[in-house]
Amino acid sequence: MRVSVLYPLMPTDPRTVVPFAALIRDGWADRLWQGQSLSADTQQVFAYLAGMGYRVPVGTSVALMPLRHPLDAAIQARSLAVLTGHCAVLGLGPATPDFVAGLHGKPYDSPRDACVEYLTEVRRLIGTEEGGAGAVDGAVSLPGMPHPGVEIGLGVLRPTLARAAGRVADAAISWMTPPGYVRDTLLPAMAKGAAEAGRRVPRTVTVVHAAVDRPGRNAYRLAFVAAHVHLAGPHYADMLRRAGLRVHHSRPNLGARALVDSGVFVYGTPADIAVRLAEYGRAGVDEVVVNVAGVYSEHGRPDAVRDLQEILAACREL
Repeated sequence: MRVSVLYPLMPTDPRTVVPFAALIRDGWADRLWQGQSLSADTQQVFAYLAGMGYRVPVGTSVALMPLRHPLDAAIQARSLAVLTGHCAVLGLGPATPDFVAGLHGKPYDSPRDACVEYLTEVRRLIGTEEGGAGAVDGAVSLPGMPHPGVEIGLGVLRPTLARAAGRVADAAISWMTPPGYVRDTLLPAMAKGAAEAGRRVPRTVTVVHAAVDRPGRNAYRLAFVAAHVHLAGPHYADMLRRAGLRVHHSRPNLGARALVDSGVFVYGTPADIAVRLAEYGRAGVDEVVVNVAGVYSEHGRPDAVRDLQEILAACREL
C-alpha cells in the first residue's frame, strides 16, 4: 500500500505547500494531494511547485466538476503531467446539489449519470481510451502531446458512485471511510460496475484524518476542527451510519466524537497510527492519504509537518 499526504487547507500562498511537497521529493511519501480550492487554484499551486523544482506526483481529491468544462479539466490534468514529469491523478466529484444549482441553475438530474458522462468525456479528450484521442462525430479533440499520463479518479462515498467508478474511473477516491466499509461496501460495488463495463476494477485511494497524541492536544477538538464541515453534510453522515457510526449531520460535534471513538480519526503515537493505516491496506486500499487538517488548523503548519514526518517514518518501520 502506498502512503501519501494531503495539503489540508485552501492555500492563499503556494509557498505554504512547499514543506508537504518536500516529503514527496525526499521519498517519504508517494504523492501530494490537494482538495478543491476556492483560494489559490489547486492546479496552479501544483504548477508553481513544479516551477520551484518540486516536480512530484500530484492528485486532486477532489476537483469539483461544475467548476470546469471537461475540456478544461483535461487540459489542466495533462498539463500537470507534463510540468511535474509524473502521471497526474485527476480526482473529480459532482459537488453538492446546492453548489451545482448555484452555478448551473439547477442540480444534476442524476449525479451518477453526470459523473459517468463527465469522466467519459475527459477520458476521450485525454486520449486514455485504446486508440488515443480524436474527434468523434464532430466532437472537439485535443492536439497530440506526449505526457506521462493522467489517471482519472472519482470521489466515492456510497455504493451508487462506487459502482459508477467501476464503470469509468481509474481510481476511486474516498474520504473518511472506515476500512471495513471500504472492504464490504465500496469495493463490491466497484467490482460490479467494472464487470458491467468489462474493465478492470479501479484502484482505491482513501483519505484518512490523523493526529499524533501530544501534550496540550484534545483528539475530539482536533477531529471537530478537521471534519465538522463534512460531518454536517447529509451524504457524509449517511455513509458513516452505513459504516456503523452513530452520527447525524445536525450534530457535527457528536460526529467528531464518533470519529475518534471508532478510530476513523486516527489518534495516538506514530506507531499506533501506522498500524491503523495498515488496516486500510488489508481492506483493499491501494493508497492511503494522511490528512493532518486538525493539527494544521489548531497548532500550525510546523506541527502538522512534524506529525506527517513521524507518521511516515513509522509506516516505513512496519
